[in-house]
Parts: sequence; C-alpha cells; structure tokens
Amino acid sequence: MKNFEKELPEGYEELLAVDATSKKLGIILNVVALLMSIAIIIPVCTALLPRIAQLPKNGLAAALVFFGGCCVYIVLHELTHGAAYKLLTGEKLTYGFTLTVAYCGVPHIYVYRKASLIALLAPFTVFSVVFIAAALILADPLWKFMSLMLFAIHFGGCVGDLYVSYLYLFRFKDPSTLMRDTGPKQVFYGKK
Repeated sequence: MKNFEKELPEGYEELLAVDATSKKLGIILNVVALLMSIAIIIPVCTALLPRIAQLPKNGLAAALVFFGGCCVYIVLHELTHGAAYKLLTGEKLTYGFTLTVAYCGVPHIYVYRKASLIALLAPFTVFSVVFIAAALILADPLWKFMSLMLFAIHFGGCVGDLYVSYLYLFRFKDPSTLMRDTGPKQVFYGKK
C-alpha cells in the first residue's frame, strides 16, 4: 500500500479536523500537557531533590544547559517528525511555531494511517528512550534530575501527537483513512 496520495481520492470526505491553533483546543491541550508533566515532575522531585541537598557550584551552568536543552529538544522533536515524514513520503515539509504549538507538516499531500502514526509517534518513542536512558546512565543526581525534567517536558509536549494518535488508534481504524497534516492542523478523511 502507498504511504500517501497527492490528491484526495474520489469518494473521500472530511471526518474530523484537529486544529491546535484554535483557542479552545489549545487551552485543553496545554492544560493536559501541564498535568502530564506534573505527573512526572512530582515523583522525580520527591526522589531526587533531597539528594541534591544544596545547589552545587555548577548549578548556574546546569540551569543554562537545561534551558538550552529544552530549546534544542523542541527543534529536534519537530525534526524527528520531519525525518519520519521525509523517509515515508519524500515530500516537502513545512516547519513553524505559533503561540500554542511548534510544528512540522506535509500540507501538500494526504498521508495514510500507518505512515501518519509512524510520523506522529516517532518523537515520542525516540526521546522517551533517550531521556530515560540518560536518567538511568547518569550517576550525578543533578544531571539525572535534569534529564528526567526534560522527559517530563517531553511527555507533556507530546500531548498533541498522542491525541491525534489516539484518534487513529480508537476512532479511525480503517487503514485507508487519510490525514492532511499542515502542522498545527490535522484533517482526517475517510471513504463515504
């Protein structure tokens, strides 16, 4: 089966649009993202902050590395979506930022369910492994703490990807379902 269509095939209709730039959905996704991050942050702080008894001499450097790491992570997250889309479609990608979302999309094509799911879940899978592995490997409690904080931010930051994946897994199960992904907006299409 092909991974995408250049044009919407005959007999398809719009099923649902998910627009992360809409005020209502943006607020909902950001609240859920915050709750997801907090679900990681609380146990990490409980377990590790007592081991970091006082701010170490390299605390300022560690904080700068952490905030820099957050910025780099956002870019790498979107590039990972892009790498998956590029491998699966070979088509031109679109990247950008809005007030509510950083994004990567392939707005000029309609992508089938399997390829869409791979591209949607690629950053979640890759960076979950990276941040958890770093937390397990690093011995210094401060660096372990920072890698787990990055994981918490990553986990919450994947809320949009996880929501669209959830829709694919539980609502749009037909393999012929197509999605047009402009980045901040995903539109699902199915056969009439």
